[in-house]
Amino acid sequence: MAIAYFCFHAELNHFLPRHHKQVRIDHFFEERASIKDMIESLGVPHPEVDFINVNGEYVNFSYIVSDGDIINVYPISARSVIIPSISVLPKPLNLIRFVLDIHLGKLATSLRLLGFDTLYRNDYEDEKLAQISYSQARILLTRDKGLLMRSLVTHGYYVRNTNPQEQILEVLQRFDLFKLISPFKRCLRCNGLLEPVDKQSIIDQVPENVRSQVDEFQRCQDCDRIYWKGSHYGRLQQFVDGVLNSQKGE
Repeated sequence: MAIAYFCFHAELNHFLPRHHKQVRIDHFFEERASIKDMIESLGVPHPEVDFINVNGEYVNFSYIVSDGDIINVYPISARSVIIPSISVLPKPLNLIRFVLDIHLGKLATSLRLLGFDTLYRNDYEDEKLAQISYSQARILLTRDKGLLMRSLVTHGYYVRNTNPQEQILEVLQRFDLFKLISPFKRCLRCNGLLEPVDKQSIIDQVPENVRSQVDEFQRCQDCDRIYWKGSHYGRLQQFVDGVLNSQKGE
């Protein structure tokens, strides 16, 4: 029987049982295994890990754990104090796009409202979500750490908060997205891009009381849904302003 000594840092402790948080884990094992597999066997999804130090040296996920190894595992937030020579995180995506699991419907709507390309359906199976994330180069956001452990998932994040208003701020901060916010450009229902549309061409598709009060309309390029600045617009604008002001208050 061999033993390896693990220490998980900062927010990685979120995934550990309460009695293991912030303490060294004495992990006994018999068969050879990669450090990636061993980290996930302890409950930490690989997309959450930024760098790993073994016996004073930085290693990648293919490292085979040996008896007596002292292993420190760090999230991306640790870069504020440590500059590693090796990172296990993949290169950042050229385009920031998301796919979300069934638990994050309200977060999906918020991301679309702020202009981010966000796929969401409440009938996506885990395998489908992983395939979409991989094949379309989308960041998988989830509340299911088992889904995040799938080998196809390279870019992913476990959303800690359960409150939708806190979730959107958490994701914006994690991926440094405040400067990319571009509200009211995507369909909240299907994620399609909006385009200006002539009032006369859609006059029969809007309520009669709106026709005399509103002159500017947008239409989704994918599902043809019509948008205008109605009574709901003020509430949505207030939400956007709140998000933008939260960054200023940091």
